[in-house]
Amino acid sequence: MIRNFMDSDFLLETETARRLFHEHAEHMPIIDFHCHLNPKEIAENHRFRSITELWLGGDHYKWRAMRANGINERFITGDATDWEKFEKWAETMPYLMRNPLYHWTHLELRTAFSIEKVLNPDTAREIYDECNEKLQSPEYSAQGFMKRFHVETVCTTDDPADSLQYHQQLRHDHFDIEVLPAWRPDKALDISHGPEYRDYLKKLSKASGIDIRTYQDLIDALQNRHDFFAEAGCRLSDHGLAHFYAEDYTGVEVSDIFDRFMAGEQPSRHETEQFRSALLYELAVMDAESGWVQQFHYGPLRNNCTRLFQQLGRDIGCDSMGDDRTANSMARFLDRLDRRGRLAKTIIYNLNPADNHMVASMIGNFQDGSCPGKMQWGAAWWFADQKLGIEDQLNTLSMQGLLSRFVGMLTDSRSFLSYPRHEYFRRILCNLIGRDVENGELPSTEMNRIGQMVEDICYYNAKHYFQF
Repeated sequence: MIRNFMDSDFLLETETARRLFHEHAEHMPIIDFHCHLNPKEIAENHRFRSITELWLGGDHYKWRAMRANGINERFITGDATDWEKFEKWAETMPYLMRNPLYHWTHLELRTAFSIEKVLNPDTAREIYDECNEKLQSPEYSAQGFMKRFHVETVCTTDDPADSLQYHQQLRHDHFDIEVLPAWRPDKALDISHGPEYRDYLKKLSKASGIDIRTYQDLIDALQNRHDFFAEAGCRLSDHGLAHFYAEDYTGVEVSDIFDRFMAGEQPSRHETEQFRSALLYELAVMDAESGWVQQFHYGPLRNNCTRLFQQLGRDIGCDSMGDDRTANSMARFLDRLDRRGRLAKTIIYNLNPADNHMVASMIGNFQDGSCPGKMQWGAAWWFADQKLGIEDQLNTLSMQGLLSRFVGMLTDSRSFLSYPRHEYFRRILCNLIGRDVENGELPSTEMNRIGQMVEDICYYNAKHYFQF
């Protein structure tokens, strides 16, 4: 029997899977503990001029797909009209079958706009007009979408020099969804980009009120901002790394590297690694002392296309998986913190699935019994954030650790329409577990416990882990 496309039992192959999803997962609130939403747009309850702005305005997944389909850049990031860009996206859709964007696109149309039509060139104008008409309604604003998807807590991604004024505004306005900052100090580590880094130090000096002249000044300024973020409700840090930094160094060496940099000398590659190793350690200590959770997203090879980088800049769909071997440096970094009693709750995300078993086994080395699942392997990330990647992450974690303690899914997105990724994850999770029950690999007599495990992974584990 051929099933209808993306019906209510989409991805749910067994009766047990359907029961687990509809009775335990489907209606759980969403805790989106890592995203790139703009807090200004949330605080000002941004209204979108069109589905193109909402859907295509900053989505480099879609941009990559359109380029692969031979679409001229004018219709992707250029000066084409909103309709022209949407029309080109619709032209690309039939060629996206079996790509996760095909599922995400139609999940978003159904859950956000109640549109069940398949997007293609024949339906494009009708769907475009219907979405735009609905966007005129207040319930289709930035805050409206968050409420529609039953979002409870969101953590944005914020630089230490950010003022956090929009988070404070949301708290003052008593917005009923908790919007918290998350500390993202990547720019503080980026000493390899001399002029940009000096400009950044000026911003950090201004934000902290500390004139940064020495390495200790830098630490003091970051601690000042770390305390400020904590007062604003921050409970998480996040680091985007090419790999883990764990070179040997002394305090004297790092101070000398920074002094020479401030005098105009660019550090060597080894000195840059020493500086980053020292500073990343200090940042991790700050997190531990504040009781925060630290997240590490590692492994991308960024800005590979010089032509598009020079034309459009960063984050435009020209990043890919890297293949640095990072097990040794990851182990050294975590062990350095653990030996000194400064290892905070930690979540590690790898971009290259070749590292799956390594990361899943690595976290087991540093569990210390202080809380369930202190060391976490994060959800399938970026290029792995699709059906096969999610299944592989769940299966590998089940083999190497405790799936029952997993803190679950996040969007990692700049779009207010990305919350159906939580539904996508939940359906895949329930299908895997339901299949095990019906195959006799999990006991059907334990369905109450299994149902609770699903609810924990979808919601409760994150709520308890982050103390939201």
